[in-house]
Amino acid sequence: MEILIITGPPYSGKGTQCNVLKELLGFEHISTGDRCREEKQNGTALGKIMSEYEEKGDLVPDAIIKDLFSKILDENRSRAGIILDGYPRTKPQVDDLLELVKSKNMEIGKVINIDVPKSELLIRAKKRAETSNRKDDESPQTHLKRIEIFEEMTRPAIEYMKSKMKVLTFDGLGTIEEITERIKDCLV
Repeated sequence: MEILIITGPPYSGKGTQCNVLKELLGFEHISTGDRCREEKQNGTALGKIMSEYEEKGDLVPDAIIKDLFSKILDENRSRAGIILDGYPRTKPQVDDLLELVKSKNMEIGKVINIDVPKSELLIRAKKRAETSNRKDDESPQTHLKRIEIFEEMTRPAIEYMKSKMKVLTFDGLGTIEEITERIKDCLV
């Protein structure tokens, strides 16, 4: 099974591109956020813990996410590939994922990094808040906090990934189709 990682700041269009690439490549799209929401909706102990962190705009602790991703990798072992959306977000998570992948005799193909300026991210966050039914999308302060966490923790993790695997960075400005074409040209 091949693993493709999609990364970038919140509101950069990762989920949208994952849905397009899912169809194009025939891979399963694993959204960290969706999976966490599923755990919360099912009322699992893990979901309750995640809920406390996400409602504040904080990241869920690495140990919990590592366990979740071990389960996700096992569930998808028979697929041609998976697209990880929203993981890893920190340097320790990069190491956790590499350890998990190695222990399960899997491999990471590429990392797609979508880059979008902060001013555009805030515009997109506001639009998503207007159309989303997610409680965690309501507050502009949460939007800012998510972007700050990305800059403090995930951007350095992306730089760290560059020393461990192939990371391709794409301009995330433009139409969905334009961004898809940029990415698609490097994958197929």
